This record gives sequence, structure tokens and C-alpha cells, in this order.
Amino acid sequence: MTGILGVRRVAVIGTGVIGASWAAYFLARGLDVVAADPAPGAEDRLRADVAAHWPTLLAAGVADGASPDRLSFVGDAAEAAAAADFVQENGPEREDFKRALFARLDEAARPDVVLASSSSGMGATAIARDCAAHPERVLIGHPFNPPHVIPLVEVVPGQRTTEDVVARTLAFYTAIGKKPIRVRQELPGHIANRLQAALWREAYSLVDRGVATVADIDTAISYGPGLRWALLGPFANQHLSGGPGGIAHILEHLGPPTEAWWRDLGDPSLTPELAAKLVAGVDEALAGTDSAELAARRDALLQLLLAAKAESDLP
Repeated sequence: MTGILGVRRVAVIGTGVIGASWAAYFLARGLDVVAADPAPGAEDRLRADVAAHWPTLLAAGVADGASPDRLSFVGDAAEAAAAADFVQENGPEREDFKRALFARLDEAARPDVVLASSSSGMGATAIARDCAAHPERVLIGHPFNPPHVIPLVEVVPGQRTTEDVVARTLAFYTAIGKKPIRVRQELPGHIANRLQAALWREAYSLVDRGVATVADIDTAISYGPGLRWALLGPFANQHLSGGPGGIAHILEHLGPPTEAWWRDLGDPSLTPELAAKLVAGVDEALAGTDSAELAARRDALLQLLLAAKAESDLP
């Protein structure tokens, strides 16, 4: 096994929802995975999760030699990092925890090994603050959930991350079939989560104000702009909406109304009352549908969409 761009074995640190999904994906790409998680029963849960993800990955196509049997498990994160060519960390979203963990990973891993965090909102500068050996190889490699299905990875360097590490990380993610983008400034939530948060903010406000139900809003997105967003991004779609004049026409003619809409957007507070209203709305909309079954059906359709998109000329 020669590996991919010098990476043969990936250490997956933390094996919850994101870590298990990453582990399954790395295995499907024909890599060895050494996982570490101190939680009781973590190994059994990880192997069960990988087995559950495997049919979806098989349907999408796996690399020659790919197998769940190439998964090993150790109790100590440093031991996993020492044996790896690339590290993907998926621990709790607490700065104190990540700083201490990355200090240990930095001490244990070979100097050339990239230390990537799946953090959904933290910056690499803070995470690497206690790395005494090689802080220049620490960055964010934030996947979109679930990583074994969704291609996006946001690569965010910290203040001390070198360009070589950024380039190698982007190349590695690309080589294993991901769609990485480089985030050029450290911001809470990176890019995709900030865009999601903007939509959630108005969605929560509309529910809070009684404008629409949870089910109405989900329908408005999933049967409206969400269908286009799955194929092209917001700017490309806006450009197509402008006809021959493209986005320039849209900005000229719909710019002023859009600014008026911006000024009218809600500014909700996530009070216990609003949270209860959102939870009740989801429960009512899903009407007892099993979440695991719903996620499996969603992921199967996502694979079909991604396969069709890969055969098209869409960017």
C-alpha cells in the first residue's frame, strides 16, 4: 500500500458522530485508520458506526483494497498520532480541551505530519497556542456533516501555519475526493456555518413571530431555493436569475429591495420559549419519523445527487 500523497495511515482522534464518519471515509479511500477515544465503549461504537456507513460508501465506490478491517483502535491520542501520516481531530468544542490535546499531539507526531482539527467554529491560532514543537503544521480541516457523504472541507490556517502545510492539506483532501476550500481569515464558524447561521436566524425569527410554521419553512427551502443551491452556489444562481444581464442586472434592479429586506430581517433571541416552539415544530413536522432512518434516506439521495452532478459540467 503506497498511500495517497505520502499518507498511508490517518489518525482519527475522537470517534463521535464526526470522527466515526471521517474514519469510514478514510477507510473507503483505501487508507489505514488508527482511532483513539478515551470514552468507555468507544471502540465498539466506532466499529458499529463504520459498519453502518459502509453500504453507503460501497454504493458510491471505494478504492482498491479498502476495508473496515484496516481500522485499529488505541486508547491514547498521542499513540495514534505517533503512528500516523495525517491527523484528523474531532474532540469537544472547548478551547481548553483542544489546546491541551493538540499540545500532546504536537509532541507525539512526526514533524511533517499535518494536525487538522474538525472544529466547526474555532480557529487554529487558539488551538495551537500550547504547541511547543511544530505549531506551523496545525490548521482547521472542517468537514460538513456527514463527512462520509458531503464533499466540502473548509481549510483554515492559523497565524503560524505555513503555506506548505496549507498546500499539502488542500492537495490531500482533494486527492481523497473531497472539495476543499481555503478560508482566508479566521472567523468564528468559518464560511458554511456562518451562512447557515444567517438562514437559521431568519427562520427562527419567522417561527417566533408566527409568520410560518417549522414545516412551512422546511418546505420553502427544500422545495425552493435549496434545490438550486444543491447544484450551484448563491452567486451563480443569482447570475442566472438575471437573464442576459446576469448578476449585474439583478444588483441594479433588485439591489434596493434586497437592502430593504435586510433592514427588516429579524433579530431573535434563543429563549427557552422559542427553543420549545422549534422543538415542538420539528416533532410535529416529522410525526414520529425515526431520525436514523430519515438520515439514511437523505444520505442515499445525496449520493445520487452527487453522482449526477459529477457527470455534469456544473462547476
